[in-house]
Amino acid sequence: MKNLKKPPWLKKRIPPLQDLQKVKTILDKGGLHTVCEEARCPNLGECFSQGTATFLILGEVCTRNCGFCAVEHGIPVLPYETESEKVAQAVRKMGLQYVVITSVTRDDLPDGGASHFAKTIQAIRKQDQGIKIEVLIPDFKGDHSSLGKVLEASPDVLNHNVETIQRLYSEVRPQANYKRSLNLLKKSKELHPNIHTKSGFMLGLGETHQGIIELMEGLREAECDLLTIGQYLQPRRDRLPVEKYISPEEFEEYQKIGMEMGFKAVASAPFVRSSFHASEMFADTSN
Repeated sequence: MKNLKKPPWLKKRIPPLQDLQKVKTILDKGGLHTVCEEARCPNLGECFSQGTATFLILGEVCTRNCGFCAVEHGIPVLPYETESEKVAQAVRKMGLQYVVITSVTRDDLPDGGASHFAKTIQAIRKQDQGIKIEVLIPDFKGDHSSLGKVLEASPDVLNHNVETIQRLYSEVRPQANYKRSLNLLKKSKELHPNIHTKSGFMLGLGETHQGIIELMEGLREAECDLLTIGQYLQPRRDRLPVEKYISPEEFEEYQKIGMEMGFKAVASAPFVRSSFHASEMFADTSN
């Protein structure tokens, strides 16, 4: 197994514990989970200290076992009926004006958890109609009726990550399908063209420059509006190793290429994650 030394640009300052405590207390009292914690995101400290978090609904156990992800794999429990209301209450207490909601993949549920996404969007809207909502959804096994349930609840951004190039799917996302993910983004535009679509992928898993360009072209063909590109970091020892650390200059190059391709906004840097500074990215689309 590879054990590459992290380059200097991947060092991150951890904020003081007291700066994180407010968000952590609100989440703990509501019995809520965040993808920040479950996926061991390197930006957790920065986001929590700034009063933001990405809510993880439908439990913390995933029915899939992707090679890059730290979220626990296994048999999840049934969704909590009160979870949507608790998320909405946490949003109010945190004073958020832009909310990101994601979930584990729930292949065990008839609609993949789509109705739970819709219920959570509706609960937040009851708190404040002005809050912008981004949902980062699984692929729902390609079920367009499940996708439709989420879109009918009118999120502002529909995000679904492709994660990597097509050639690496069998290793990185063995229970997913590259074309299915692109088709989901395309179908979203067909069903609700006014809802922004977003996707993201990681670098450092063994992809080639040509493969990255082809992936970006595929996303544009699917009419994807917003794109995030970040460095893959091994979250724990039993996950895929890092094949390469990509320089900040290479990330900048892909950002320029993406904008030239016609994406409305591209965030491309080592620490970029799909929901990191999501509100600023959304704001760029209206400038």
